[in-house]
Amino acid sequence: MHKIRAIDVDLTAGAIHFPDTKSGKPRWVHLTDEGIEFFRRHCLAKKPDDVLFTNENGRQYGASHQVRPMKEAITAAGLEGVGFHILRHTYASRLAMAGVPIAVIAEALGHADERITRRHYAHLSPSYVRDAIRAGLGRMGIFESDNVAPLVA
Repeated sequence: MHKIRAIDVDLTAGAIHFPDTKSGKPRWVHLTDEGIEFFRRHCLAKKPDDVLFTNENGRQYGASHQVRPMKEAITAAGLEGVGFHILRHTYASRLAMAGVPIAVIAEALGHADERITRRHYAHLSPSYVRDAIRAGLGRMGIFESDNVAPLVA
């Protein structure tokens, strides 16, 4: 499990660098404006090699330290069958439903190519192709603009 250090957070670019990933390739995770502000606050007064998230004794969290708090949060929210991996699916699903291109979602998830991303998330953005074609082609000048409108019965 990678410990996020202050040096891993690039507040100017709004991203976190993960040098060690499951795929063995380093990657950047891009943050929302709220994410940038969250990490800005956690980086205050930290030295570059300081770990950002530590327990009440100042020690690094271990790989299993999130299990109990996550279970408590799930119970408090009245949810079942939710875990950390579902957060990843929610992230990707929300991006797809917002019309973010599949290639961008694949990159954000760290997928080597976009086929697996397309298989899992393309159905959530059915208007993506339509919207991209309409935006790319624009008006073709076949009809002149006018003020004709259908009568409402």
